[in-house]
Amino acid sequence: MIAIVDYGVGNLFSLKSSLHMLGAQAVVTGDEAEIAKADRIILPGVGAFGDAAKKLRETGMDQAVLREAAAGKPLMGICLGMQLLFEKSYEYGEHEGLGLIKGNVIGMEETLPPNLKIPHIGWNALHFTREHALWKYIKNGDFVYFVHSFYGVDCEDSVIATSKYGKEITAAVAMDNVMGCQFHPEKSGEVGLKILKAFCEM
Repeated sequence: MIAIVDYGVGNLFSLKSSLHMLGAQAVVTGDEAEIAKADRIILPGVGAFGDAAKKLRETGMDQAVLREAAAGKPLMGICLGMQLLFEKSYEYGEHEGLGLIKGNVIGMEETLPPNLKIPHIGWNALHFTREHALWKYIKNGDFVYFVHSFYGVDCEDSVIATSKYGKEITAAVAMDNVMGCQFHPEKSGEVGLKILKAFCEM
């Protein structure tokens, strides 16, 4: 069973629907006991990092996620959920993340060419930087769907894929049983479903 962590942030039901299409059992839950029973955990998220981190801590979901990650369960963060895995974000201030992945989150306008639209919205190719179980059913160069204005940096040790948007930006990270996708697998058609299928098999 896959627990999709509900802490008041994110479009959780499209993700649940995608998992059900794959035949996976998935629940949207903010219950620690339910999360403890799960075999795998997905941390979703949309919106501002500071607000999401605050809600995560207020609901106690931060400790639930940290506890299960420490126990070795596969954990995937998606979009803002991936950014929350990092140590810090500098989105409208400085905010503490979960610290499961070494690195920081910064704004795209700070480093990208000024002619590029922000937020970055659209389909971009994945460039694998190393082999990973998430890529089991897809190939280098497959396209996925992004919607974001911030991205991970200082995370070279964990990057498993980048994508070109003015420069190579972090598209996916992984460290042991913890992984994250800056893009939305649940909005990335057949390729996204294959990535979620690979996660379900971990």
